[in-house]
Amino acid sequence: MQAWIDFFTTDYGLLSALIILAMLCGLGYFVWYVLKHVKEDTERHDRLLREAGRTHS
Repeated sequence: MQAWIDFFTTDYGLLSALIILAMLCGLGYFVWYVLKHVKEDTERHDRLLREAGRTHS
């Protein structure tokens, strides 16, 4: 219990909490960015395959 009290009441505990929060935000942004680009690339690839299929028919 004393560890939680120190974590939320001392300067080094609050700085640690801030760093943990910043890391989680950075991780969330990274995951969002990668998923967004994977979706865009997949849609572009599917569109190119459809267009290539039409020209060869």
